[in-house]
Amino acid sequence: MKKPLSPPDVPRVLGRLSANEIIHAMQTQEGPLVRGRYLHWDELRHRPPPEGLDHETWWAVVRTARQGQLRSLPLTDTRGAPIQFCMPEPVLRHLSPIDKGAAGEILFPEQVANSSDRDRYIVNSLIEEAITSSQLEGACTTRVVAEEMLREGRDPEGRDERMIFNNYRAMEWVREHKEQPLSQALLLDLHRIVTEGTLENPEDAGQLRERDDVRVVDNRDQSVLHQPPPAADLPGRLERLCAFANGSEEDDPFVPPVLRAILLHFMIGYDHPFVDGNGRTARALFYWSMARQGYWLMEYLSISHIIKRAPSKYARAFLYCETDRNDATYFILHQLRVIRGAIESLHEYLARKSKEQKDTEKRLRRSRAFRGRLNHRQLALLSHALKHPGYDYRIEGHQRSHDVSYATARSDLLRLAEAGLLEKTKRGRAWVFIVPEDLPRRIEDAA
Repeated sequence: MKKPLSPPDVPRVLGRLSANEIIHAMQTQEGPLVRGRYLHWDELRHRPPPEGLDHETWWAVVRTARQGQLRSLPLTDTRGAPIQFCMPEPVLRHLSPIDKGAAGEILFPEQVANSSDRDRYIVNSLIEEAITSSQLEGACTTRVVAEEMLREGRDPEGRDERMIFNNYRAMEWVREHKEQPLSQALLLDLHRIVTEGTLENPEDAGQLRERDDVRVVDNRDQSVLHQPPPAADLPGRLERLCAFANGSEEDDPFVPPVLRAILLHFMIGYDHPFVDGNGRTARALFYWSMARQGYWLMEYLSISHIIKRAPSKYARAFLYCETDRNDATYFILHQLRVIRGAIESLHEYLARKSKEQKDTEKRLRRSRAFRGRLNHRQLALLSHALKHPGYDYRIEGHQRSHDVSYATARSDLLRLAEAGLLEKTKRGRAWVFIVPEDLPRRIEDAA
């Protein structure tokens, strides 16, 4: 992608204006927002300015209005200047529903009221995040193959599958370590899990980079978009980042918990402390921070699923900060929109699954042979099976999807096969349960 243009120098622009012209400009454009949006110069310059202002003057008064609201963080750029952020109205508007929806009370549909179903949705979310986060970094494999690998627990084949497998393990790591404070050792452990078996030099997994030739480049023409700080500076920078990650509401400046998690994500991308795997590590660290600060719904969400819809906006949000005097508000706003999109996707997913399961239950209730004899795991499987004739189910996959014992998963599938709803066969030494092409007719015939 093309690097955004850096904004014009505000003192230079204001210096060529008279006092009356500055007063007129500030009266014409009030506040830091442009029609309710927090625009970068690269966006503002393409919009018609208010009457009587040119684009540079317009930008100068917008940027001046923001300057008084910016707060400096104990995190710095490569030159030692502080990373900054502010909380204009769009940030506040996003934070309120996220606080309510991801940390407060939320009513799940009836079918996820018990712990077994909640575990199933968590597993589905972990798989979704593992796949899409890897795809953002270039992994190429079909979703069906990736899901089968994760659900069945088979060993990954090739680098792309290994990336997805590692991301799945990293998301499990987040759940296991969410109560621990962040340390450099913990961060290196997370990176090792994310990159194991995927790097040109295996010894780089779980190690800070020692080279200064790591750059973020435009894949089209190899132009440099971002130059991370020198490797020699990384230990000190990560020490400050860990202190920031473990901070509290008493810190000055006050950083809302969601913004703290987003800024951790940003700084790993900015510092690029590893030879590879920085993006995957940054997103996993974001999940860790959200979980540690009580945003329990994040276990069910996939932010990479939303980012993947417009990856260029994700990259541009990083660059807007760097080209506008370390103003991380651009990245914060992008990520707040991503989180809200992920929450909305979850609700849509739950509503769709709720309808599918109720339709399946209704169909099975008409059958005396099946009425009241199938548990919630079997109903969920049949909801999926009705849409996927010929699909293969294995005991290990069913076990992982519902987080139950092998014996319970085996019993579920064997009973469905005995009832004629799945066809049981052997492939090698493993039992496979196949969805018959005429499953709807078999259910109707048993009515």
